[in-house]
Amino acid sequence: MLSKITVASLASDYPAGHLIAEHAHPTKQIIYAIEGVMRVEAEQGLWVVPPGRGLWMPERVLHQIHCVGAVKLRTLYLSGQDAAFTDSIQVFDVSDLMREVVIRLTEQVSSLVAEHLTAILIDELSRADSAALFLPTAKDARVSRMGAAWLANPADQATLQDWANILGYSPRTLIRRVKKETGMSFREYRRQARILAALELLSAGNSVTNTALDVGFESPSAFIQSFKAVMGKTPGHIFD
Repeated sequence: MLSKITVASLASDYPAGHLIAEHAHPTKQIIYAIEGVMRVEAEQGLWVVPPGRGLWMPERVLHQIHCVGAVKLRTLYLSGQDAAFTDSIQVFDVSDLMREVVIRLTEQVSSLVAEHLTAILIDELSRADSAALFLPTAKDARVSRMGAAWLANPADQATLQDWANILGYSPRTLIRRVKKETGMSFREYRRQARILAALELLSAGNSVTNTALDVGFESPSAFIQSFKAVMGKTPGHIFD
Protein backbone atom coordinates (compact mmCIF):
# COMPACT_ATOMS: atom_id res chain seq x y z
CA MET A 1 0.00 0.00 0.00
CA LEU A 2 1.45 3.37 -1.01
CA SER A 3 -0.03 5.46 1.77
CA LYS A 4 -1.53 5.04 5.22
CA ILE A 5 -3.83 7.97 4.44
CA THR A 6 -7.26 7.66 2.88
CA VAL A 7 -8.86 10.68 1.22
CA ALA A 8 -12.44 11.82 0.67
CA SER A 9 -13.16 15.01 -1.24
CA LEU A 10 -15.69 17.75 -1.85
CA ALA A 11 -15.88 20.37 -4.60
CA SER A 12 -18.10 23.39 -3.85
CA ASP A 13 -18.50 26.82 -5.43
CA TYR A 14 -19.74 29.72 -3.30
CA PRO A 15 -20.77 33.32 -4.09
CA ALA A 16 -19.00 36.33 -2.60
CA GLY A 17 -19.94 36.89 1.01
CA HIS A 18 -21.04 33.31 1.66
CA LEU A 19 -20.46 32.10 5.21
CA ILE A 20 -19.81 28.46 5.99
CA ALA A 21 -21.06 28.39 9.57
CA GLU A 22 -18.95 27.16 12.47
CA HIS A 23 -18.35 23.44 12.29
CA ALA A 24 -15.73 20.75 12.84
CA HIS A 25 -14.87 17.45 11.19
CA PRO A 26 -13.60 14.15 12.65
CA THR A 27 -10.85 14.09 10.01
CA LYS A 28 -7.98 16.37 9.02
CA GLN A 29 -8.65 18.70 6.09
CA ILE A 30 -6.82 20.42 3.30
CA ILE A 31 -8.92 23.46 2.37
CA TYR A 32 -7.96 25.02 -0.94
CA ALA A 33 -9.65 27.57 -3.19
CA ILE A 34 -8.70 27.25 -6.85
CA GLU A 35 -10.23 30.72 -7.14
CA GLY A 36 -11.02 33.34 -4.49
CA VAL A 37 -9.90 34.34 -1.00
CA MET A 38 -11.11 32.87 2.28
CA ARG A 39 -11.15 34.24 5.80
CA VAL A 40 -11.06 31.39 8.31
CA GLU A 41 -11.82 31.98 11.97
CA ALA A 42 -11.26 29.65 14.91
CA GLU A 43 -10.75 30.09 18.64
CA GLN A 44 -7.01 30.53 18.14
CA GLY A 45 -7.33 33.42 15.70
CA LEU A 46 -7.96 34.41 12.11
CA TRP A 47 -6.34 33.21 8.89
CA VAL A 48 -6.65 34.74 5.43
CA VAL A 49 -6.02 32.30 2.60
CA PRO A 50 -5.15 34.01 -0.72
CA PRO A 51 -4.60 32.42 -4.14
CA GLY A 52 -1.75 29.93 -4.23
CA ARG A 53 -2.15 29.01 -0.56
CA GLY A 54 -3.98 26.20 1.21
CA LEU A 55 -5.14 25.73 4.79
CA TRP A 56 -4.35 22.73 6.95
CA MET A 57 -7.16 22.10 9.46
CA PRO A 58 -6.66 19.48 12.20
CA GLU A 59 -9.53 17.22 13.16
CA ARG A 60 -12.27 18.36 15.58
CA VAL A 61 -11.33 22.05 15.45
CA LEU A 62 -14.33 24.38 15.35
CA HIS A 63 -13.98 26.93 12.55
CA GLN A 64 -15.97 29.00 10.10
CA ILE A 65 -15.12 30.14 6.59
CA HIS A 66 -16.08 33.48 5.04
CA CYS A 67 -15.81 33.73 1.27
CA VAL A 68 -14.37 37.18 0.65
CA GLY A 69 -15.09 36.96 -3.07
CA ALA A 70 -16.59 34.19 -5.15
CA VAL A 71 -14.74 31.02 -4.10
CA LYS A 72 -14.24 27.71 -5.87
CA LEU A 73 -13.48 25.52 -2.89
CA ARG A 74 -11.83 22.13 -3.04
CA THR A 75 -11.59 20.22 0.23
CA LEU A 76 -9.82 16.97 1.03
CA TYR A 77 -10.66 14.99 4.17
CA LEU A 78 -7.73 12.87 5.30
CA SER A 79 -7.99 9.89 7.63
CA GLY A 80 -4.96 8.18 9.14
CA GLN A 81 -1.64 9.23 10.58
CA ASP A 82 1.43 10.60 8.85
CA ALA A 83 4.46 12.59 9.97
CA ALA A 84 3.72 15.25 7.34
CA PHE A 85 0.73 16.53 9.27
CA THR A 86 0.74 18.87 12.25
CA ASP A 87 -1.69 19.49 15.09
CA SER A 88 -2.11 23.22 14.44
CA ILE A 89 -3.93 25.23 11.79
CA GLN A 90 -1.51 26.41 9.12
CA VAL A 91 -1.59 28.28 5.85
CA PHE A 92 0.89 26.74 3.42
CA ASP A 93 2.18 27.29 -0.09
CA VAL A 94 0.56 25.12 -2.75
CA SER A 95 2.91 24.00 -5.51
CA ASP A 96 1.67 23.63 -9.08
CA LEU A 97 1.87 19.87 -8.67
CA MET A 98 -0.09 19.88 -5.42
CA ARG A 99 -2.76 22.07 -7.00
CA GLU A 100 -3.31 19.58 -9.82
CA VAL A 101 -3.34 16.65 -7.39
CA VAL A 102 -5.97 18.35 -5.20
CA ILE A 103 -8.15 19.09 -8.21
CA ARG A 104 -7.78 15.54 -9.55
CA LEU A 105 -8.67 14.04 -6.17
CA THR A 106 -11.93 16.00 -6.14
CA GLU A 107 -12.87 14.34 -9.43
CA GLN A 108 -13.91 10.74 -9.90
CA VAL A 109 -10.82 8.54 -9.94
CA SER A 110 -10.21 4.86 -9.37
CA SER A 111 -9.01 3.67 -5.97
CA LEU A 112 -5.58 2.87 -7.44
CA VAL A 113 -5.20 6.33 -8.97
CA ALA A 114 -6.40 7.91 -5.71
CA GLU A 115 -3.78 5.93 -3.81
CA HIS A 116 -0.99 7.14 -6.07
CA LEU A 117 -2.23 10.74 -5.98
CA THR A 118 -2.48 10.62 -2.17
CA ALA A 119 1.15 9.52 -1.93
CA ILE A 120 2.17 12.49 -4.10
CA LEU A 121 -0.02 14.81 -2.01
CA ILE A 122 1.62 13.69 1.23
CA ASP A 123 5.08 14.18 -0.24
CA GLU A 124 4.21 17.66 -1.53
CA LEU A 125 2.64 18.61 1.78
CA SER A 126 5.78 17.56 3.66
CA ARG A 127 7.79 19.95 1.45
CA ALA A 128 5.37 22.89 1.62
CA ASP A 129 6.44 26.09 3.35
CA SER A 130 4.07 27.61 5.87
CA ALA A 131 2.89 31.18 5.37
CA ALA A 132 2.51 33.69 8.22
CA LEU A 133 -1.06 34.69 7.36
CA PHE A 134 -2.42 34.46 10.88
CA LEU A 135 -3.66 37.02 13.37
CA PRO A 136 -3.77 35.37 16.80
CA THR A 137 -6.66 35.95 19.17
CA ALA A 138 -5.29 37.46 22.37
CA LYS A 139 -6.66 36.08 25.63
CA ASP A 140 -6.19 39.50 27.18
CA ALA A 141 -9.54 41.16 26.45
CA ARG A 142 -8.00 44.60 25.98
CA VAL A 143 -5.34 43.42 23.52
CA SER A 144 -8.03 41.43 21.71
CA ARG A 145 -10.14 44.57 21.49
CA MET A 146 -7.26 46.39 19.81
CA GLY A 147 -6.71 43.59 17.28
CA ALA A 148 -10.41 43.52 16.41
CA ALA A 149 -10.39 47.30 15.96
CA TRP A 150 -7.48 47.05 13.51
CA LEU A 151 -9.26 44.42 11.46
CA ALA A 152 -12.39 46.57 11.34
CA ASN A 153 -10.44 49.75 10.60
CA PRO A 154 -6.94 48.86 9.36
CA ALA A 155 -6.22 52.51 8.49
CA ASP A 156 -6.38 53.43 12.19
CA GLN A 157 -3.46 55.76 12.96
CA ALA A 158 -3.66 55.72 16.76
CA THR A 159 -0.17 55.53 18.25
CA LEU A 160 1.13 53.18 20.92
CA GLN A 161 0.54 55.94 23.47
CA ASP A 162 -3.01 56.47 22.15
CA TRP A 163 -3.85 52.79 22.47
CA ALA A 164 -2.26 52.57 25.90
CA ASN A 165 -4.54 55.42 27.01
CA ILE A 166 -7.60 53.80 25.41
CA LEU A 167 -6.93 50.41 27.01
CA GLY A 168 -5.77 51.67 30.38
CA TYR A 169 -2.19 50.41 30.14
CA SER A 170 1.12 52.18 30.22
CA PRO A 171 2.91 51.98 26.84
CA ARG A 172 5.51 49.66 28.30
CA THR A 173 2.88 47.33 29.76
CA LEU A 174 0.97 47.28 26.46
CA ILE A 175 4.16 46.34 24.58
CA ARG A 176 4.75 43.46 27.02
CA ARG A 177 1.12 42.31 26.81
CA VAL A 178 1.08 42.29 23.03
CA LYS A 179 4.35 40.36 22.87
CA LYS A 180 3.17 37.81 25.44
CA GLU A 181 -0.23 37.31 23.81
CA THR A 182 0.76 37.30 20.13
CA GLY A 183 4.50 36.75 19.90
CA MET A 184 4.69 40.01 17.94
CA SER A 185 5.66 43.56 18.67
CA PHE A 186 2.97 46.26 18.68
CA ARG A 187 4.13 47.36 15.23
CA GLU A 188 4.23 43.82 13.82
CA TYR A 189 0.77 43.03 15.19
CA ARG A 190 -0.75 46.09 13.48
CA ARG A 191 1.14 45.38 10.25
CA GLN A 192 -0.19 41.82 10.24
CA ALA A 193 -3.78 43.04 10.64
CA ARG A 194 -3.28 45.52 7.82
CA ILE A 195 -1.80 42.97 5.42
CA LEU A 196 -4.62 40.50 6.08
CA ALA A 197 -7.15 43.25 5.42
CA ALA A 198 -5.23 44.21 2.28
CA LEU A 199 -5.48 40.66 0.92
CA GLU A 200 -9.25 40.88 1.05
CA LEU A 201 -9.31 44.27 -0.70
CA LEU A 202 -6.92 43.15 -3.41
CA SER A 203 -8.96 40.01 -4.03
CA ALA A 204 -11.99 42.24 -4.64
CA GLY A 205 -10.12 44.00 -7.44
CA ASN A 206 -8.92 47.10 -5.59
CA SER A 207 -5.75 48.68 -6.94
CA VAL A 208 -2.49 48.48 -5.00
CA THR A 209 -2.50 52.27 -4.52
CA ASN A 210 -6.04 52.40 -3.16
CA THR A 211 -5.46 49.35 -0.99
CA ALA A 212 -2.28 50.84 0.47
CA LEU A 213 -4.13 53.98 1.55
CA ASP A 214 -7.24 52.10 2.70
CA VAL A 215 -5.24 49.97 5.13
CA GLY A 216 -3.21 52.86 6.54
CA PHE A 217 0.10 52.96 4.69
CA GLU A 218 1.58 56.32 3.76
CA SER A 219 2.53 55.25 0.25
CA PRO A 220 2.18 52.33 -2.17
CA SER A 221 5.92 51.66 -1.92
CA ALA A 222 5.75 51.31 1.88
CA PHE A 223 2.78 48.98 1.48
CA ILE A 224 4.51 46.82 -1.12
CA GLN A 225 7.59 46.53 1.08
CA SER A 226 5.52 45.41 4.09
CA PHE A 227 3.38 43.12 1.94
CA LYS A 228 6.46 41.37 0.59
CA ALA A 229 7.94 41.05 4.10
CA VAL A 230 4.83 39.13 5.22
CA MET A 231 3.86 37.31 2.02
CA GLY A 232 7.26 36.73 0.43
CA LYS A 233 5.89 38.16 -2.84
CA THR A 234 4.57 41.49 -4.07
CA PRO A 235 0.83 42.02 -4.58
CA GLY A 236 1.36 41.85 -8.33
CA HIS A 237 2.91 38.40 -8.15
CA ILE A 238 -0.08 37.04 -6.23
CA PHE A 239 -3.03 38.77 -7.86
CA ASP A 240 -1.91 39.43 -11.47
